[in-house]
Amino acid sequence: MFGLTMIVLACGAALAALTALTYRRLRQRRIARLTTITTPGGIDEGRFVPIGGVQQWIHVRGSDRANPVLLVVPGSGLTLEPFSPLLLSWEQHFTVASWDRRDVGRTLGRNGLAGNQTWGYDQLAEEGIEVVEYLRDHLDQDKVILLGHSQGTIVATLMAGRRPDLFHAYVGTGQVVDMPRNEPRTHRLALDRAAANGNRKAARALARLAPPYHDAKTWITKQRWSMATDPGLRAWSSSAPGMVLSWPGYTLADVYRSARAVLFMPPRIFTETITCTPQRLGTTFDVPYFVLHGQTDQHTLPDIAHEYVTAIQAPVKEFVPIPGGGHMTMLQQPEAFLHELRVRVCPLTTTP
Repeated sequence: MFGLTMIVLACGAALAALTALTYRRLRQRRIARLTTITTPGGIDEGRFVPIGGVQQWIHVRGSDRANPVLLVVPGSGLTLEPFSPLLLSWEQHFTVASWDRRDVGRTLGRNGLAGNQTWGYDQLAEEGIEVVEYLRDHLDQDKVILLGHSQGTIVATLMAGRRPDLFHAYVGTGQVVDMPRNEPRTHRLALDRAAANGNRKAARALARLAPPYHDAKTWITKQRWSMATDPGLRAWSSSAPGMVLSWPGYTLADVYRSARAVLFMPPRIFTETITCTPQRLGTTFDVPYFVLHGQTDQHTLPDIAHEYVTAIQAPVKEFVPIPGGGHMTMLQQPEAFLHELRVRVCPLTTTP
């Protein structure tokens, strides 16, 4: 009887797996149809490019190669490629490029973790500049718009400060500015949300995870509990895995690597993240500097980002709050974000 039960359970599990894989293939075909670019000047390509001495993945999509190039540098562990369906409207106005850094996605999958103890933001910024040089040559564009999100704003801000000649403008969202000030406040906010929602489990966990943070594992755990108490990010966390699983260009191995990268932060990058200050980012820029920030972001606080934009020197600078937007405004409110890009940034791409 026991053997028969095991056989029945195994058959049930196999049927469930087959059903899930079949559904995934159907979803992938649907997404492939939805995202196919058919315009004569369009582009849809992904490739490994030698950057910083290793092969790094760059993905490019747009309806017209003549449009301004928008390079997106996402947050920690996040690869933008599977979320391309959310940005289809952007591709009508920009050639959208995304880059899997050493600690992200396909690049991490290709090269592994070797040497990660030495990876830091200076190295990532220099490699980002190589990516921009590649895009300029490959797409025959003089300059690009640089868009950083969350932890990617550190990389992107350093890039903009070092090579302003490469960029029409810098745009930040979920802007990291002053982590020694940000972390105690966001921790308190998370505790308050947990208490208000009666989430005792989160409250107990967060009480054990107060700053300062001395290792990546502790901080990432705090971030996970903090995000679990935020309705906007909880909704994002529910929808994001399905988009990654359904992306036509991803194998199951790619899906696994994507999930793994979200929970991985090299030790030096962690230390440089948690100690980031305005002085580290720089306060003088020779490129227009915009921050399009979710007005209700509970993780990179809007008032700290606003204070930074007020203090910096730049040819043009502006802090733009996006009503109702949280930490993932770029992907959760892509149309509102696109509107601000078109109104504030696109005019700079036509200036001689």
